[in-house]
Amino acid sequence: MDRASYFSNSRRIVVKVGSSVLTGNEGLNLKAVRSISRQVSRIIDQNREVLLVSSGAQAAGTRKIGLSRRPDELPKRQAVAAVGQAGLIMEYEKAFARYHKKVAQILLTNDGLSHRKRYLNARNTLYALLSWGVVPVINENDTVSVMEIQFGDNDNLAALITLMMDAHLLIALSDIDGLYTKNPAAHADAALIPVVTQITKEVEAMAGNLPGSLGTGGMVSKIEAARKLASAGIPMVIANGNRPNILLDLMSGKALGTFFVPKKSRLSGRKSWIAFNLKPKGVIRIDSGAAKAVCKGGKSLLPSGVIGVEGEFQVGAPVAFSSNNRILGTGLVNYSAADIRKIMGLKTSRIKERLGYKPYDEVIHRDNLVLTADASAEE
Repeated sequence: MDRASYFSNSRRIVVKVGSSVLTGNEGLNLKAVRSISRQVSRIIDQNREVLLVSSGAQAAGTRKIGLSRRPDELPKRQAVAAVGQAGLIMEYEKAFARYHKKVAQILLTNDGLSHRKRYLNARNTLYALLSWGVVPVINENDTVSVMEIQFGDNDNLAALITLMMDAHLLIALSDIDGLYTKNPAAHADAALIPVVTQITKEVEAMAGNLPGSLGTGGMVSKIEAARKLASAGIPMVIANGNRPNILLDLMSGKALGTFFVPKKSRLSGRKSWIAFNLKPKGVIRIDSGAAKAVCKGGKSLLPSGVIGVEGEFQVGAPVAFSSNNRILGTGLVNYSAADIRKIMGLKTSRIKERLGYKPYDEVIHRDNLVLTADASAEE
């Protein structure tokens, strides 16, 4: 499938708008809010669904209060987010009303999406809003978030929303045209990369040399979001949100920004949740034979292939697994860390002999195991 086909075939789209697009010298950039709202409305009128992940609350609040920079202290950051979020959603509501569209404010924390029941509740709420023709305007709930429950940045949040809602495409809008070979502000010979087929160390290095903006996410966080989606079979594009009609041009098939080509197969919703919403509680180290069986053969992880366990966790916990110091994926374990240490290296026939019981043959069953993009070398 060519690039234009991905866009024309996308019926449900997530649009992420960065702080650098939505804020200006005087606070919230109302021209940008209105432009994005107009374009999203036009896309919805094409019989598509759009979920909008919008940054800008902290940056808008910082300037509205009159501070010269975003505060370092967490309580003050949360306070400026509360001030900015109110103005942000109000302007979206007014802007979308011009095109007879209603909006809903959705504030999420990572903690909410890491619990399966809350995750499904959030998904069902968003499905209901879309069925009513309401535009969800989604942001992290900065007012209550602490380090343990933060998404980290809205690029990651947008990727998780894309996965959760089985969306066909993520468009990430920033103040830069896409991924460059160098920082275009400092190097005249910097070249835009139109298509990325695989996120290599070279791609990561190029992203690391590009500066961030008002928000917490720079190019590195966008690359990480693209990595998640590509491994799940979903395309993503990074484009310049300050370009007039950028969303409409992209949807019409124009080759703008940087397009990340996805894998051909898509992950199921449950496997996406395991891979990207759950934080691993430890690491299981496996030998090369087990890595080959899991990555190439689609097999479950058996105790015979386990050579080490890091961390302490209980039955059912999400745990990463690695080979040769490379994280290959994540899965839900059938045994605790203590029990895996007792049975590692053993054949399944000896599990009961060692533990006194044997509820499962597998340390991680293949139905509860997901390979990440980092496993591509093994595949």
